[in-house]
Amino acid sequence: MKKLLLIVPSLHQGGLEKVCAATARLLQPYFDVQIAIFDSRNIAYDIKGIPVADLQLPSRPDKIGKVINVLKRGWKLRSIKKREHIDIAYSFGPTANLANIVSGTSADKWLGIRSYMDMGNPRKIRLFCKCADRLICCSETICREVQEKYRCKKAVALQNPFDMKEVKMLSEKEEAELPWSDGRILISMGREDSVKGFWHLIKSFFLVHAKHPDTRLMIIGKGEFTPYRELAVKLGIDEAVYFTGLKKNPYPYLKRGSLYVLTSYYEGFPNAMVEAMSMGLPVIATDCMTGPREILEDKYGILIPNMSPEEDFDPAHITEEEEKLAGEIMRLLEDEGRMEHYRKMAVERAGDYTAESYIERIRDWGK
Repeated sequence: MKKLLLIVPSLHQGGLEKVCAATARLLQPYFDVQIAIFDSRNIAYDIKGIPVADLQLPSRPDKIGKVINVLKRGWKLRSIKKREHIDIAYSFGPTANLANIVSGTSADKWLGIRSYMDMGNPRKIRLFCKCADRLICCSETICREVQEKYRCKKAVALQNPFDMKEVKMLSEKEEAELPWSDGRILISMGREDSVKGFWHLIKSFFLVHAKHPDTRLMIIGKGEFTPYRELAVKLGIDEAVYFTGLKKNPYPYLKRGSLYVLTSYYEGFPNAMVEAMSMGLPVIATDCMTGPREILEDKYGILIPNMSPEEDFDPAHITEEEEKLAGEIMRLLEDEGRMEHYRKMAVERAGDYTAESYIERIRDWGK
């Protein structure tokens, strides 16, 4: 059995962190799996039974500190690789990739590109192309760009795995604690980050709520969301907007939703959106780089044009693109037949991203 080391900055919250934890669990029967983590505080994902090496080197804000961190992480990873006789080291995201490269050794280096934002640094992408034994991209779009722009033959696409049975089981494990007992709930999920475009969603929801007072908005994810809360107060919709904070099990909350809305300006492969689809939530998503178009294909959900990345918390300034999003939401909510159509299409599409196909591809590469 080959020894596989998964390298990740943390397992607190986020898409790449979630995929790393899922990868560890899924591959346990086929590889001797271990995880190397830069900072093991506040682990949010289930990695029970998987050996974890904590490098105790969390992120640092200063440039010199970042460089020192890369070297120290590389040195510690090198020791782990040699001591454990690692065959394959698979790193998730740019900082983990750099440490994987610096650590050297004869172990195969699989480097992961987890977001289109990673493509904004051509020097790093060239380095990854040069040093990787396999460059694993989370979407077909990213993979094609790496192959064509950087002439990288090592690039491959591997979409994230989903276990619909597990999602359903977890959704029934507990009850969601909500501030309302009724209403149609619009849901979005993600950490507090400007790239998620949540101010667009709140302003669009203001327009929807004005015509459909029974609607509610729930945003699931880590963060204080202070400017977003203040925006909701200024718009007079704060009692209809709920920020849940980080939920280790978000599925009971997704289960209560009527519609999932994604307003990100960038994505890699939006895990939360596919999880919502697996639970039968119709989807409206921005046609951002990358993920939504690849998943929805103008067939399994509704795509809208990408929205402005400039943060705007002025309650008096509602843009045309926010009005258009509100219009799409209302047209869908007002047509139960169309809602039912997209519920069925969402579940059908989510079923295409099976854990089995994910496992099969990695096992094949690891031979």
